[in-house]
Amino acid sequence: MKILYFTLAILFANVAISQTHQITKHNGEQLDVNFIKNENGLIYYSLNGSAEEVKISKYAVAKITNKQTNQTQKISDKIVVDSKDDYKMVTVLPQEKAIGLKQAANFSGVSTRTKGEPPIANQNHTAMRIKTQSATNGYPFVSYVQKSDGKYEAVAYMY
Repeated sequence: MKILYFTLAILFANVAISQTHQITKHNGEQLDVNFIKNENGLIYYSLNGSAEEVKISKYAVAKITNKQTNQTQKISDKIVVDSKDDYKMVTVLPQEKAIGLKQAANFSGVSTRTKGEPPIANQNHTAMRIKTQSATNGYPFVSYVQKSDGKYEAVAYMY
């Protein structure tokens, strides 16, 4: 009986250690991983022989394929920004959700302050200006931080 339990333990350990999924990123890179979960805009996985969780933004991942069943799950569509007119397609991300995307450019400026406008309207104008600047340069993702002195710093990301 002990031999049976030992054999089953070895079998399950081998399955747990083997790479069970393949992550295909939008830039064409493929990673063989052990998929853990897809939660809050992040994909969690572990690498071969490691129990450490690694995260990547769902925006960097095109699909996840289960190697055992050959079942593919689409994660996100690739966003292509060609011109200034595509500013509506630019996605504003918090920096913690930009993991796995390549930092492309940094830019800064002064936040919009229109007399008589509520603060939310001013924030929307600033966000639109940042998205337009990012779209002009062809970057589909941007994250920005507004400072208390009325300025902002933005980081543009690409695949």
